[in-house]
Amino acid sequence: MSSSSSSVKSVGADREERNWKDLPRDVLCTIFQKLGAIETLTRAQHVCSVWRTISKDPLLWCTIDMSNSGDMDLQLGIICSRAIDYSCGHLLRINIEHFGTDDLLRHITDSTNRLQCLRLARCCRITDKGLCDVAKKLPQLEELDISISNLTKDSLEVIGRCCPLLKSLKFNMESYGRAHIECNEEAFAIAGTMPGLHHLQLFGNKLTNDGLLAILDGCPKLESLDLRQCFNVILGGSLSKRCSEQIKDLRIPYNPTDEYSCEAEIDYGSLDEDYPSISDMDSLSDDHYEFSGGSDFSEFDDFWKF
Repeated sequence: MSSSSSSVKSVGADREERNWKDLPRDVLCTIFQKLGAIETLTRAQHVCSVWRTISKDPLLWCTIDMSNSGDMDLQLGIICSRAIDYSCGHLLRINIEHFGTDDLLRHITDSTNRLQCLRLARCCRITDKGLCDVAKKLPQLEELDISISNLTKDSLEVIGRCCPLLKSLKFNMESYGRAHIECNEEAFAIAGTMPGLHHLQLFGNKLTNDGLLAILDGCPKLESLDLRQCFNVILGGSLSKRCSEQIKDLRIPYNPTDEYSCEAEIDYGSLDEDYPSISDMDSLSDDHYEFSGGSDFSEFDDFWKF
């Protein structure tokens, strides 16, 4: 290879390196936001000193997305804590899956009182006491997702009292392909403390018609309601009429679950003979439920995209 050709390649390499470093700061911030917290803090941050500096920009961490598939090989709690520290009080939205704990939740609420959106999916190490202890530090909370957890009505009651701006709630449970033990505790807690709700998802909940009526009475601003897999709810007659008059977007127990954000785990092996199973869906006429699945819930789902 001639010296002139080597020189050209060297200049080209230098120019390419300079171009990466010289990208406008807002462009780099956009790149990091698309990478997400895990990729930014485990890889991009270590590329060069410029990227490391930008990765610590508090405005980059207004939203922290720690979604993962349950792989705990990474020290996700440490990574998340670092992102929270970088936010310097600017954190508004955070999504945590699988690895959340009471200590991490306390760290979040100690770092900011401006949090607007909190998602804790499958965080079974977060307790009622842990959430109740920090609820008073969430005065700006508008959107809450605590799907597939060990939390109970106690957390819902405290959240309802401490978070007057709450507009959207997901309180989803593991699902079974049958009606099961009836329990209206969560429904009554929501109805009694969250009058400002606009959007509510109760996938797999054990509420009955009594719980649904309490929600309709206690949450007069409710626009969208997701009752998929809530097999203790039997819609018909006056209750269907009430729902049609009050709820703009309704999903009923046997509506499809294709786009449901948490995996719908159905127990097909222990169905009670007295209740129709998921496999019997085709035999249910649309007349049984006056709402046959035509609801557009996309607006509700948009609240939870990270």
